Formats: sequence, C-alpha cells, structure tokens
Amino acid sequence: MASSQQLAQLDRLERQVNTLVSAYQRLREELADAQTTVEQLRADVRDRERQLKDFQNQENIVKLVNTIAGEPANVNELKLRLNEYIREIDKCLAYLRE
Repeated sequence: MASSQQLAQLDRLERQVNTLVSAYQRLREELADAQTTVEQLRADVRDRERQLKDFQNQENIVKLVNTIAGEPANVNELKLRLNEYIREIDKCLAYLRE
C-alpha cells in the first residue's frame, strides 16, 4: 500500500499539474488575443498606407493642376506626369482584374 507520504507527494504533483495546465490555457488565450490584435494592427497599417497613397495622389494632382495653370514651358513635364499617371492607372486596373 502507498504510504501517506507518497499520497501527499501525489496530491502535490496533481496540484502542480493542474496549475501548469491552467497557466498553459491562460497563455493560449493571451496568445490568441495577441494574434487578433496583430491582425487588427496590420489591417490598420494597410488602411493607413492606402490613405497615405491617396493623399500623395491628391498632392500630385494639385501639382499637376498648378502646372497646367502655370507656365507653358512645363508642357513636357506635364506630358511626362500624365503618362506616369496613365501607367499607374493601368497597373491598378490590371491588379483589379486579377
């Protein structure tokens, strides 16, 4: 038969195992929460990058309008910018088709 000392040791081990299992489950939940937060932050970063690109495009359009309204000597620069925008639009359309 098992002695009372062995039973006490077995009870102590069981409590330790239960404590470790509880800690493991808590850490898994924390990890899941952290992963959700990371995905939300990544989505926020993508949204901010899109907003930044939109603002940059708006700035380029303003510069383009200023160029059109400005000196006629910048006609070549205007043509180059328009071609650049057309290429960018073509890339966007190709991306959307995928």
